[in-house]
Parts: sequence; C-alpha cells; structure tokens
Amino acid sequence: MATILQIETATQVCSAAISRNGETIALKEQMASNIHAGSLTLFIKAAMDMAGLQFKDLDAIAVSKGPGSYTGLRIGVSTAKGLCYALDKPLIAIDTLKMMAQGFLSSNAGYSGLVCPMIDARRMEVFTAVFDVALNAVRPVEAKIIDAESFAAELGLAQITFIGDGAMKCETVLEQANARFIPDNFNSASNMSQLADAAYSAGRFEDVAYFEPFYLKDFVATTPKNKI
Repeated sequence: MATILQIETATQVCSAAISRNGETIALKEQMASNIHAGSLTLFIKAAMDMAGLQFKDLDAIAVSKGPGSYTGLRIGVSTAKGLCYALDKPLIAIDTLKMMAQGFLSSNAGYSGLVCPMIDARRMEVFTAVFDVALNAVRPVEAKIIDAESFAAELGLAQITFIGDGAMKCETVLEQANARFIPDNFNSASNMSQLADAAYSAGRFEDVAYFEPFYLKDFVATTPKNKI
C-alpha cells in the first residue's frame, strides 16, 4: 500500500496532495499567478500535516511532468527531485494532460465520449491531446494552433469534452454539436492519485539524476518593449 506525495505546478494552480493506495487523503492547493516558488514547499508541508505523516513515511514522490508552464514545471520537478535525493525515494512522472483527463473522468462516471484537455499556450495555441474513457491517446500530445477545422474528424464521430484553461478561449472557434466545454479546473495533484499508484505498482520510476520536464516547446525569452 503506497503512500505518495504528489506535486502539480504545470499551470497557474500550485497543488500538493498525498495519496494512499490510489486514494487522495490530503490536499493543499491554490490557483494564482506566480506563487509556485514561494508556496509549493509550504503546501507540501501542509498536506503532510493534514495526513499526519512525516517525510520518512512516504514511498515515492510523483510530479506532473508537463506540458505546461516552463517556469512552473521547473519549480515542481526541481522540488520533487530534491525530495527524492534527500529521502532516497523513487520519482514518478505523470503526464499533465492525462492527469487532467483522469480528473474529468473520475467526476463524470458514465461518460462515453472523448476528453480533450487543453493548456493555454498563448494566443490561439494550446498544449493538447485527446483521450478515450480508458485514457488511451486518440491523438498524441501536441502544441496546436486552433482553427475551425481542428478536431473535425473526431467531432464528426463522437462527443468531445474540452477541458482546461485553454479550452474556453477555443469555444467560439470549435463550437459544434458534438463539442462540449467545461470551465472547471482539473489541474489538481489529487487527480494524480490513481495514475501514480499504478506507476508505483508497475515500478515505472524516473532516473532522478537525468529526468527533465516535458516542455513540448523550447522556452523563448522576450525583451520588454521599454528595454528595446
């Protein structure tokens, strides 16, 4: 029966959870811009206290690996790796988009369509994938600029529920009979619990020394206009 600390920082949500045997037993999170660096370790400690655990009681650390915010992912993964080194615990990496889809499916029992999580990547671009109800990837993870023809083939065959902070900006572009848009947030470390437990049971661990976040796109630094 594995006890796992779970960390999610891929979007504006800063989230830490504890799971035991695939069930969430503690959660501390907040949605706000630019709080990850100052809040993540505090949220981890709060979740540990809620669960009545010490760090030595953990069996593994799971982290949302991306895609998502470059800065957020670096903070989350660096924190997870530091804890793994200090505690000599294995590292589990969870696909952020699959985690979001898992969160939606867990709260919508009986749903029979497809799920398309979207993370805002500015303008009309999103990080996205399409999953069926068994979390098989119908379309792989990609950085996609959304237009009226996006997902046309899939929408012609089945209902797709679009979720995530990138979904609502695409509603007017993708509005079709089979398209459904959910504004709820699914970027929560609590949605990792079943995925992390399955990875632990299967021994799917990362090399702590060499693991890097899945950024999907290279980081591009911009110069403020008043600096030009």
